[in-house]
Amino acid sequence: MHESLVFAFQAIIVNKVRTILSLLGITIGIFSIISIFTIFDSMENSIRKSIDSLGDNVLFIQKWPWAMGGDYPWWKYINRPEPTLRDIREIEKRSQLAEATSYMVNLSKMVKFKNNYIENATVFGVSHDYDKIITFEIASGRYFSPVESVGGKNVAIIGSSVSENLFAGSDPVGKRIKVFGRLVEVIGVFKKEGEDMFGNSSDNIVLLPLNYIRNLVNMRDIEGLTIMIKGKPGISNDQLKDELTGIMRSVRSIRPAEENDFAINEKSIITQGFDQLFQVIATVGWIIGGFSLLVGGFGIANIMFVSVRERTNIIGIQKAIGAKNYFVMFQFLFEAIFLSIIGGIFGLLIVFLLGLLIYFAFDMELLLSIKNILLGVFVSAFIGLLSGIIPAYTASRLDPVEAMRTGM
Repeated sequence: MHESLVFAFQAIIVNKVRTILSLLGITIGIFSIISIFTIFDSMENSIRKSIDSLGDNVLFIQKWPWAMGGDYPWWKYINRPEPTLRDIREIEKRSQLAEATSYMVNLSKMVKFKNNYIENATVFGVSHDYDKIITFEIASGRYFSPVESVGGKNVAIIGSSVSENLFAGSDPVGKRIKVFGRLVEVIGVFKKEGEDMFGNSSDNIVLLPLNYIRNLVNMRDIEGLTIMIKGKPGISNDQLKDELTGIMRSVRSIRPAEENDFAINEKSIITQGFDQLFQVIATVGWIIGGFSLLVGGFGIANIMFVSVRERTNIIGIQKAIGAKNYFVMFQFLFEAIFLSIIGGIFGLLIVFLLGLLIYFAFDMELLLSIKNILLGVFVSAFIGLLSGIIPAYTASRLDPVEAMRTGM
């Protein structure tokens, strides 16, 4: 076995041009598959991180249901009412399974500090328990106090990008910005997190107490209102959803035979939709890379047949001095596997370097995982085994006398 390995390495080193040509097909194939899976994994991690920011065991009562793919019957939902403050008050009063609830208003307004301003900044108006439902970190300052939330004080928490654009690197806490044309004191700054795959980020928002916004706008004119409910520990989303459905139908006096005029959304709707998308992407990756690997496999098999023909005399001599069939077979099989693995490693190296280039050029994380490295090496070895088994078997079955005579 050891001597077979040595002969295989020597054959690879001696025939450098042949080795390089053999590597190209496998290198391209592994690069195709692993690069797609690396992009796929980076997208999946980013998307799942974005989805997880919605909070665990959290439901969203809204006018519009979330949907992934297929036809969306928007005409069924367009005339639905938006969730109201009365709805959330009744939920807080009646629910036995909810740990925290929050009402959210989403607006676009100009935000200004002295001569600096941001057009159409995202302004959220939230009730007090927002921080118990949505995951975020505050880099400096603090969250709203109960008195500020209930009293509708003119205070705000701003994103890191808003802070950089308005205050040019200086500490904004304690300073006053203009929102809705009125002065609002900045009491906190969100920790910088960057945009998720949906383009959302706390870096670009201004968070205000809901009761402050209520004094400035007519809530009936606002679209996209949301009630967020987090269940108590041990309560499943299905249990919470059933309870909320009963409460909302009762509050809105919906008859038993009538459909709901509200949607209760949860992050599993998005997760399931993306799981299907990821499966399609994975299939496409295997198809694209599979064709390249097929070509590379045939290339290695062809070169191994040439190698057997060139070394027929040597095979005859080896068998004449006592080499067993398995010795000759392993010699060529190892050579094919080594060629394929080396090609795969080059493919992985290209993916790694490409990931670094994208990271430094576009600040986009595209890292080659251990799982994909092992997958690349395993697939390479498997292709080498398949490609080399027939040439190796052919070499092992040669008659030593005929082999020496053919090579002379």
